[in-house]
Amino acid sequence: MNRPNNKRKKESRRRLEKAFLELMQTRELHDISVTEICEMAHVNRTTFYANYADIYDMAHKVLETLAAEVDDLYIELVSQGYSRSDVSRILRHIYENQLYYKTCFKLGIGDFPIKQYDAKAAEYYFQSKNITYHLEFFRGGFNRLVTLWLEGGCKETPEEIEEIIKAEYQRR
Repeated sequence: MNRPNNKRKKESRRRLEKAFLELMQTRELHDISVTEICEMAHVNRTTFYANYADIYDMAHKVLETLAAEVDDLYIELVSQGYSRSDVSRILRHIYENQLYYKTCFKLGIGDFPIKQYDAKAAEYYFQSKNITYHLEFFRGGFNRLVTLWLEGGCKETPEEIEEIIKAEYQRR
């Protein structure tokens, strides 16, 4: 039976996405061909086109998948009483999905990992009319910290990165 989300199709998509992410680490999006991805993933071009319209569609769908995972993670954290000092689960997600995040930053999705930062929590803790500036400052700093961490191969654990963030906030 040929169901739209059968195991074989999911496995083919996983292999295609993995090949795409690996190629993105050393090349620019416009320099990658469907043929290269298919050869690396050991699938036919027809399989690629059954899942994606082109390379740009693939990049968009890969990023959408990650965005949904991050949104789900954040929603789960908030429902469990998320604390601004507990970013370890977000950092763990980044650590476990380094290729995805490296690709996000390479494709110019600058504020991707922390787009869901809780403005209400920030207002509560910082009680400032300048909260918009604080949020942008936090997003920019967090994203740059993550970028450096990823560029360095995530040598530090997520817990060590969380400690760096906590130390910076304790100095304010």
